[in-house]
Amino acid sequence: MAYEPSGRPAPEPRWLSSAQQRAWRAYMDGGQRLLAELNRQLQRDSDLSLDEYRILVLLSESPTRSLRMSDLADGVLSSRSRLTHQIRRMEAQGTVRRTSVKEDGRGVLAHLTEEGMHRLRTAAPAHVTEVRRNFIDLLTPDQIAVLAEVFERVDKEIIAREGR
Repeated sequence: MAYEPSGRPAPEPRWLSSAQQRAWRAYMDGGQRLLAELNRQLQRDSDLSLDEYRILVLLSESPTRSLRMSDLADGVLSSRSRLTHQIRRMEAQGTVRRTSVKEDGRGVLAHLTEEGMHRLRTAAPAHVTEVRRNFIDLLTPDQIAVLAEVFERVDKEIIAREGR
């Protein structure tokens, strides 16, 4: 029998049914394989990691082509310290630069450079082809809609529990 830290007996876990276990494992295996394949393609064709590509995309979608580091960390689902190391490497490549936020002096902005925009534009066509080949084109429009709904809900619930 398992026990809680208080010493009380822990309740029995709600084990997954066969169908739930199948769905969970399919998500884990397929998701990891898909991200690994997309990362390999970006590395091979553009010398960018999937993480770097995502950062460049988020910065390119901002009207000012810049974001506070804290907002960028939330957007790429990364810790701030991990993102800081990533941005430092990308600065060395010339794809981003950092500046202080003028309004408060404490915040830091990450900016997409012209080199970063060029690398993103160069990488995007082959990347979207791989996203289509390995994901979008394998599914029906209804399946795509269900996946969007499911993971928007998962994301929303986890964010709500975190209090963000």
